[in-house]
Amino acid sequence: MKSTYLLVGLTALLFAACTAPQTPSEEMILTDGWQFRQAGESQWLDATVPGTVHTDLLAQGKIEDPYYRLNEHDQQWIDKEDWEYQTEFDVPGSLLDKGQVVLDFAGLDTYADVYLNGSLILQADNMFRAWQVPVKDLLKSQGNQLRVLLRSPIQEGLAAYDSLDYIIPVSDNDNSTLGGVGEKRVSIFTRKAGYHFGWDWGPRLVSSGIWRPITLRGWEALALTDVFVKQNSLTDAKAELSAQVTIDVKEASEVTVEVVVADEVKAKQITSLEPGEQLLTLPFALENPQRWWPNGLGDPYRYPVTVRVSRNGQVWDEETKQVGLRTLEIIREPDSVGMSFTVAVNGQPVFMKGANYIPLDVFVPRVSDGQYEHALRSARDANMNMVRVWGGGIYENEIFYELCDQYGLLVWQDFMFACAMFPGDEAFLANVKAEAEYNVKRLRQHPSIALWCGNNEVLSAWKRWGWEGQMEETYGAEVKDKVWKAYDDIFHNILPEAVAAHDPDRFYWASSPQVDEGVPEEMHSGDAHYWMVWWGKQPFESYQEAIPRFMSEFGFQSFPDITTVKRYTEEEDWSIYSEVMQSHQRSSIGNVTIAEYMERDYRDPKNFEMFLYVNHVLQAEGIKMGIEGHRKAMPYCMGSLY
Repeated sequence: MKSTYLLVGLTALLFAACTAPQTPSEEMILTDGWQFRQAGESQWLDATVPGTVHTDLLAQGKIEDPYYRLNEHDQQWIDKEDWEYQTEFDVPGSLLDKGQVVLDFAGLDTYADVYLNGSLILQADNMFRAWQVPVKDLLKSQGNQLRVLLRSPIQEGLAAYDSLDYIIPVSDNDNSTLGGVGEKRVSIFTRKAGYHFGWDWGPRLVSSGIWRPITLRGWEALALTDVFVKQNSLTDAKAELSAQVTIDVKEASEVTVEVVVADEVKAKQITSLEPGEQLLTLPFALENPQRWWPNGLGDPYRYPVTVRVSRNGQVWDEETKQVGLRTLEIIREPDSVGMSFTVAVNGQPVFMKGANYIPLDVFVPRVSDGQYEHALRSARDANMNMVRVWGGGIYENEIFYELCDQYGLLVWQDFMFACAMFPGDEAFLANVKAEAEYNVKRLRQHPSIALWCGNNEVLSAWKRWGWEGQMEETYGAEVKDKVWKAYDDIFHNILPEAVAAHDPDRFYWASSPQVDEGVPEEMHSGDAHYWMVWWGKQPFESYQEAIPRFMSEFGFQSFPDITTVKRYTEEEDWSIYSEVMQSHQRSSIGNVTIAEYMERDYRDPKNFEMFLYVNHVLQAEGIKMGIEGHRKAMPYCMGSLY
């Protein structure tokens, strides 16, 4: 009798194991076992993914610290070479058996040919896009080979440059001379962070790499591919919302879709879905809603909203969004002198206090969560309420926007175009369109995003830096008009259309600075960048007189603290006129200008360390004078971002 009981029990256990439902979705992030090499070389070296070629070479002792002394100059060969990365991975049976299996590439920098088990599966050409490739038919349970060939962005750029019979204007922030390619400024041909090619505040280190994670993802009959909780209306009594849910359906299914807030089902829809990508909209409401407020005005409250998809009584997929409820408008009303430019949050005009933000490292993958936390918490603690993500950098990592949401920091979000005109061929424009749509959809749920801006200083360069006239004088009206048409296509059509289609309630501003679409900056309307202090050598007191409606960029440079300087110099370099200090100064007027301003108000510091300290005081006084001038001019001026 006892043995019969055991047999029945064992049979029941086996039956349960055989009939238990599979996990609907599964994923694995491919971070282990990576190696890299210079293309054509035989030796493979250990690599870190996510990462960059430069940081991997540094970790393997193949190069010295690029930031130290003049090492940057000796490392310009790296960007002329192709580089290969590879790893081998096994796939669990539970994942391999899924009906749909894809590789998600969250960030490839930039020209990447990707091979899986010898088959070419992807040719990527945009640092700012993610890529998803179905790979089920190519996978095996063990020993999968993934190889990524990263082609030189400089060689690709040179080929594009040489294919044109005219030169597209690019500012000399693109430090092509240091890069060994003469006057051929090729950064504009590659959808890659502009600052990698140099800027007037940083080095030229044009790296490549797998800079965001690669994930193998599998699912069965269906999977959520996008969830966006749209705010339709907001009053103190009620928030009317809708969950826009995109589902990839592999096989026809009857599903139940629920919207859950604080464990309460707010909306439910039972529907039959056919194979393909399906979009469902589920309206719901929140009574007496709490609002998201910027720093200094209230709590940046967010609701956790979960969208859950069930099939045959089993939860098949779910995703949670942190949803902040607030109204935000850019008020542009004509007055006696021009037109206002005021940010109003929840109906309340707010003076924007903040700063322009550049990436925290040339090599973004090595920036830690703690560094992001420190930077943005410091902004919050300094009573800022806005940061401008500048257009020569990157669309930042998710943690950046998450922290801005948490700390009540509004984000002026540039698209990644700065200080250059750009190509207008069909392939380039299609690439820009895909980039814009991807990033608008990726970031639109964040309440911190205040507005989308097309570019940094491109309109100013064309209209005010002489580029328009130079193009006509050199190449004639037809070529000049062709270059302007590319501007018009990108900044007056492609980008605003992406915002209108995927984030229609947010404001789009074509260029910073400008008065209006195609109209360059002036102080009485729109936003302004004021650089007559610094570039124009005007005294700090001019900040009290040159008052715009919204100052989206101004400033004055300083050297870092002596503890930082010691990390990239030897004591013999401790003069602002030493070769090392001048090399680390990328503004063409930098060190001399700092010294000139210092001489106006301060005695000659007794040593190098004191010179750095007095420079900090000098900068602080200048920025203080600027901010005070802007704030005293409220409500005429309603923003000060240094």
